Amino acid sequence: MLITNSIVNTKFCVGLSDISDSYVGFIIDQWGVLHNGEIVYDGVIDCLKELQRRKKYVIILSNSGKRADVNAQRLEKLGIPPSLYNSIITSGEVTWQGLNAQTEGYFKNIGKKCVIISRGGDRSIVDGLDIEIVENPKDANFILISGADSPEKTLEDYEPILRQAARYELKAICANPDSLGVMGNQNIMGPGTLAARYKDFGGVVHYIGKPHQPIFQHCIRVLQQNDIYPGQTVMIGDTMAHDILGGHLVNIDTCLVKQGIHKPAFRNCRSLADVDKALDILIRQYNNVRPKYLLDSLVWGRALPDRKHKKRSKR
Repeated sequence: MLITNSIVNTKFCVGLSDISDSYVGFIIDQWGVLHNGEIVYDGVIDCLKELQRRKKYVIILSNSGKRADVNAQRLEKLGIPPSLYNSIITSGEVTWQGLNAQTEGYFKNIGKKCVIISRGGDRSIVDGLDIEIVENPKDANFILISGADSPEKTLEDYEPILRQAARYELKAICANPDSLGVMGNQNIMGPGTLAARYKDFGGVVHYIGKPHQPIFQHCIRVLQQNDIYPGQTVMIGDTMAHDILGGHLVNIDTCLVKQGIHKPAFRNCRSLADVDKALDILIRQYNNVRPKYLLDSLVWGRALPDRKHKKRSKR
């Protein structure tokens, strides 16, 4: 059971410069914060340059079902070179490492044969592993969900293979827990939706990625290797369910970016009071977990006078 966040104020920020002096480590979500899958958002590159100039340690954290090097290549094609961050951690990379070792946690002795559900038939998540990909669930030890061909395919298109896998009681590894993703100007179905449907059919699902603690603990270990600790770190993301909740669960301060998944929630806001109301609604929807900061988008910006979102007393 989640405990209500004790932070009672959310600071509205014009840019990351408002809070940059308070932190050494910056964990930044990729999709919805840096880019929309097609273009890098305005101001992002300048913001990353400022963080590097100030010797901040930047981790790009993503629920991508692809490995870290694939994401690095994607970022570079979009215009974000490796010089603008220090590390990339993806749920796909953590999954690959777990399947390679098969010695700990969800991966221990999971088996060598799997059915893969991925975007565009991508199988890079098992490249180089002693894993055999099979088409029929009856021949598999487990099912690996790393992507979804949305919007071309719907949830109903995946139900036959999910039902069959559940019938054979295959454990599922979901290498991307996102229920929704950002593609251009639209939200699309994410692999997390498929995993949830698999659970509806009686299947057992193990999630790798935000908001689940293993991937955040991995980030913390990387930061501690550089003498940076949770109290010196902020998580910046666009989803309450994954970024803000995940940071909360490991006691890392959080910053919600409005332009990603939750952009529709703020669409009709015309004033700070409107933003205040929209944020309150989101907070109530997500177990009363409250971001410490709110940004329109990831820009450097200027200092903002003392404007804070006050938690209103109950009547």
